[in-house]
Amino acid sequence: MVYEQLKLDNQLCFRLYTAARLVTQAYYPFFEPLGITYPQYLVLMVLWEKDAQPVNDIAKRLRLETNTITPLLQRMEKMGLLTRVKGQKDSRQRIVGLTEKGKAMQEQAKAIPDCLVSKICERGIEPDDLLTLIPALDKLIEGLQQTNK
Repeated sequence: MVYEQLKLDNQLCFRLYTAARLVTQAYYPFFEPLGITYPQYLVLMVLWEKDAQPVNDIAKRLRLETNTITPLLQRMEKMGLLTRVKGQKDSRQRIVGLTEKGKAMQEQAKAIPDCLVSKICERGIEPDDLLTLIPALDKLIEGLQQTNK
């Protein structure tokens, strides 16, 4: 006996997982020349919006735990993309800032979002369909965060 609710084709979570995995894979050709990964790109985007932020603020913005993001930041520091310095008010706090190399990468990366959208739309998906996903996904994320508290 197979329960309907346990069929793979009836799972929202499987579709979300698959979409997230495939989007990350689709980004790979754009990141390879830059020598970065998708999580590193996310950190860079946060810092391009506002440089010199505490690790906690970056983690919150990315909806990650600090123990998840710290090793990522350490690798990026070794790559010369950012610096981590002690906070002036609280020496336990680390302030993350972009290096010149990290700042310059923004110019190299500025076309990536449009390139990815174009790549997706080549497969028959309309740009407006993609835009309608954003509020629905935001609502889902917010609901899941409330559930997990």
